[in-house]
Amino acid sequence: MTATRHATTSSTHIGANLPYALLLTVGAVLYVLCRYFPVEVPFWLPWEFSWPVFLVTFLVLFWFVRGLRRGEDLAPWRIACFVLGIAMDYAVLQTHLDFYAQHMFFVHRAAHFVLHHAGAFLIALGAAGPAIRRGMPDYLAPLLDARPVKAAMNVMQHPAVAPALFVGLLYFWLIPALHTRVMLDGNLYDVMNWTMALNGIAFWWLVLDPRPKPPARLSSLMRGLMILLIELPQMVLGAILSLSTRDYYPVYTICGRIFDMTALNDQHYGGLIIWLPGTLTSFAAMIAVLVHMRINEERAENAHQA
Repeated sequence: MTATRHATTSSTHIGANLPYALLLTVGAVLYVLCRYFPVEVPFWLPWEFSWPVFLVTFLVLFWFVRGLRRGEDLAPWRIACFVLGIAMDYAVLQTHLDFYAQHMFFVHRAAHFVLHHAGAFLIALGAAGPAIRRGMPDYLAPLLDARPVKAAMNVMQHPAVAPALFVGLLYFWLIPALHTRVMLDGNLYDVMNWTMALNGIAFWWLVLDPRPKPPARLSSLMRGLMILLIELPQMVLGAILSLSTRDYYPVYTICGRIFDMTALNDQHYGGLIIWLPGTLTSFAAMIAVLVHMRINEERAENAHQA
């Protein structure tokens, strides 16, 4: 009996760890391919393989799927939004799109639009947090409630800090002298991408939280105000870059543009990406806030009548 129980426990342990072993194996294969055969790898494989991006992406997806299988109820459209957002972020960070982003300013702006706006927006709209938590190993889930993690989130999602941080990071990484250094330093380049992605998710989750206040941090009115606060500074920055007659980012000329395009045209297209799609994202966020507000009001009315 003891031997049978031991064998069963061992099989369960192996089965639980098998997905992680497979993930590490796939990551190792990708690392070798990208490290030693960079010319032969196809466009959809990483230009520069990143273990952190690879592990975070696929661990989150694995925990998300496992959380759904364990009974977390989530609407199909939210599942689709979350998976699409994760896929978009991974595409701009771990395919050859990243190579283009390092040599063309407008591609770089498109990549950051995904990380800071579109991808983060879809991830937040997916409301996948409970499913991911349910799918995580038991020893990791409590880390989400650790005091430092909660303190950081309280600061990042404070109503006075969140819009300033959202717009501030956008401006900060586009300071010409700093941007030149970042594009020539791989470590700073990674820091830039991570901060934009994480800040985008934190901000849009704050705005798109489908719950009423409480338990949500903000009321619908405050969320709408925050959307308006981030809109004008983005439009100003986009207008400056898309209408300027000065090349603020000569680093792309130094590195060599891969498309036949003048420096100013490259900068102008990048400015338009900040200006127009950013405005559309804010417009979509405002609609989502109004829809969530109406749904919560109907639920409150039905509960009161019941």
